[in-house]
Parts: sequence; structure tokens; C-alpha cells
Amino acid sequence: MALTGMDIYKMLPKKNCKECGFPTCLAFAMKLAQGGVEAEKCPYMSEEVKQKLSDATAPLMKTVKFGYGEKTYTLGGETVLFRHEKTFVNRNRFAVMFSDVMSEEDINGRIEHMNKVSYVRINERMYVEIAAVKCESDNKEKFLGLLKKVKDECKDAVPMIITENAEIAKAAVEEVKDLGPILYGANDQNYEEMVNIAKQYNILLGVEANNLEELYKLVEKIHALGYKELILGTKAVSAKKAFEDVVNIRRTALITQDRVFGYPAAVFVNRLSKDKFLQLSYATVFVEKYASIIVLDDIDYSIALPLFALRQNIYTDPQRPMRVEQGIYRIGQAEENSPVLVTVDFALTYFIVSGEVERSKVPSWVLVPDAGGYSVLTAWAAGKLSGKSIAKAVKDFGVEEKVKTREIIIPGKVAVLKSDIEDALPGWKVVVGSEEAALLPKFLRDYISKRA
Repeated sequence: MALTGMDIYKMLPKKNCKECGFPTCLAFAMKLAQGGVEAEKCPYMSEEVKQKLSDATAPLMKTVKFGYGEKTYTLGGETVLFRHEKTFVNRNRFAVMFSDVMSEEDINGRIEHMNKVSYVRINERMYVEIAAVKCESDNKEKFLGLLKKVKDECKDAVPMIITENAEIAKAAVEEVKDLGPILYGANDQNYEEMVNIAKQYNILLGVEANNLEELYKLVEKIHALGYKELILGTKAVSAKKAFEDVVNIRRTALITQDRVFGYPAAVFVNRLSKDKFLQLSYATVFVEKYASIIVLDDIDYSIALPLFALRQNIYTDPQRPMRVEQGIYRIGQAEENSPVLVTVDFALTYFIVSGEVERSKVPSWVLVPDAGGYSVLTAWAAGKLSGKSIAKAVKDFGVEEKVKTREIIIPGKVAVLKSDIEDALPGWKVVVGSEEAALLPKFLRDYISKRA
């Protein structure tokens, strides 16, 4: 069971020194119990007590890492079953599967798709983070050749080595050890050898069993060997069973507070179906519940666009709006005579507006001032979208250097800002645009026609 503030207080030196940043030891203990501070903040606590408190106050689901340098990824550390209770903190990662029994054509096709999928959405670069390379031939040289090819040609992806052969596993890890790989394939027969490899290279170890009962016993055996950098999986081949497994793993950890299952989970949706879009459908389910690594056969733009957008929406704080970066955005081949439109930095609004501007086929500039991450009317009502904030954005982002025209188009629902903007921007004319984004294409075409 989790320690209460009073449980922790009884273990403290009770000096009330304030060196931890809190007025009393009791205040520190209460904050520590809530997970708001680390035990190391107390300078007089013994190492034994520090370790005990660190273990007791750590998230019930362990936080684990893989990768290297800027491509170091964090999994696990989740504290709730439902996003609205708090928030999900460490987003899941997607993997493309390669096998040493695949044809050269299939391998090259998947590599090409992985390298093509690279784009920015709401200030985040989207790409495939993991290349899952599976040994099915049991031919070490053939497998290592595939692993090296994928490593050399998929520069953005961290390798995930999938094999139950400890000898091949060791050679494979040695090949890519500098990339912080994942080793996946520990089972009841090979777990001792696989743990030794994982310990030697300090890497994340994937543990798999036929069912949850066997998986639980296997994790206990691995704990007895002193290793806890794990990711869990079962060999479920139906969507229903895979769903039940990951939900029960999460519930066991968080509801019954059993740390044996306190690890992130991996789901191979490519085992559940060979149909490309059914894999996508299953993957969307496991983005929400509760896979930390999701393995598909392939990821191209038709898969990436909906899947990455869903992940980005789920793995944000529901109490904080998603915002795009403030600035001046070029839509199409906008140039010095193109219209300038104003919208807000609330991501949903921006993407709707920019999409309608693109649909109009009228090259334009879209100016995004600081609007607090709110929608148009909410930002105006809160005083975030005003004549001053729009004028400031015009100056800060060098709009006057980009366009010759001195006209700016504002959303029709905040027409009331027209005079304030013209006061704040001498020499500029404010044009009141459409009230709805869907009307922008016609509005822009008419606007350009009248100016011609």
C-alpha cells in the first residue's frame, strides 16, 4: 500500500531545518506522499530511508527508457486509468515490423515508407520511432545483416530486437548497443540468459508469456534476478484477448497496487490482423488503452496521419488547450500582395482555418497572435485577443516586411475589434471576414476579385 504523509513523517529526522524548501518536516512529508517532491530533497535523511521512500512513493507503474541522445524515449510512469482523472504522461511509440524471412522488396518498401513519414503537427515532429526487427529464420548472419541494413537506412528509428535465441540476441545487441535498443523475447525458458544480456548493456527487456498468469510468474522470477527495466506482452492473437490483457495489466498495477505488473505494455497489432486498415483501427484502440509500444506491419501517410494525430490529442493535459506556435504562416505560394488573415493559437481553430484557406486556392498569410490558446470568441471575451495583441503580432513577426498591402482580415465574430486594431496599427485597414471558417473559400475568392 502507498505510504501516507504521517507514515513518511515518522521516518523523517524531524529537524524542521527548512533546507528542503518546506516550513516543517510534516509539510515536506505530505508533499512527498502526493508525489510532488523527491525524497532526496531532505539533506538529513539516511540513505536507507531515502531508498525506502523512493521505492514507496514512486509511481506504481515504473518509468523505463530506451534509445539514445535526443532520441531517448520514456515509457510508463502512468498513475491513472482514465485521462480525465489527471493526464497520461508518457506517450506510446509506434514500431514497424521487419523480419529476416521477408523479401528484399518488402523490406525496402517499409524502409521507404518509414523515411517518408516525417512532418510537423502543432510544433511536434511526427515520425516512426522504432524499427522492430524479428529473427524468424534462426540464421544469425542473415538476421544481423537485416538488422544492420535497417539501422543504417532508418536513421530516426531505435531498433527493437525480437528473438528468443539468446546467442543471436547478444550478437544483435552488440551490433546496435550505442542506439539504446529494446531486446524483446524473454520467456520462461530463456529469461536468465536474456536478463544477463539486458543487465550487461543496461537496456529495456521485453517479457512475453502465453497468458497473464504465466507472465506474472515470469516477472516475479526476473525480479528475483534483480532486473526491473521491463516491458510486458502476451501472445494474444485476437483483439479481444489483447485488449483484456493490457487493461488487466494496468488495473493490477494501479488499482490493486501490485508492482509485479507495474510496467508498460507492448501490443503487436500486426498479429491481430494482416489487413492494413484493420491494424490501424486496432492501433487507435491501444493508443487509448493502454499499449506503450504498438507494432504494425507498415506505416505510411495513410496510417500515420490519423494515428499520430490521435496520439497527440490523447497525450496532452486535458486541462490545458493545445496551442500552435504564434507567428505568420504562409499558405500556398503567398507573396507580398497576398491577403493577411488573423486567427488564434488554439490548435483546432488554426487547423480548421488553415484548411479552409488551402481549400480556397488563394495564396494567403495567416497571422497567429498570442490568444492564450483559446478559441476566437473565448479569447476575445477573456481579453486575450485584442487590438493591441494583434498589432503586437504584426510588429513582432515582421508582417510589414512580408506584404505590401496594408489590409488585415479578422474573423467576422470579432468585428468589434476593427476600430481598436486600426487605432493600434496606423495606416492599416481592417477587413471583417466571414463568421464561419467554412465560408472562407468564397470570401477569399470574392475579396481577391474586388481587389483586382
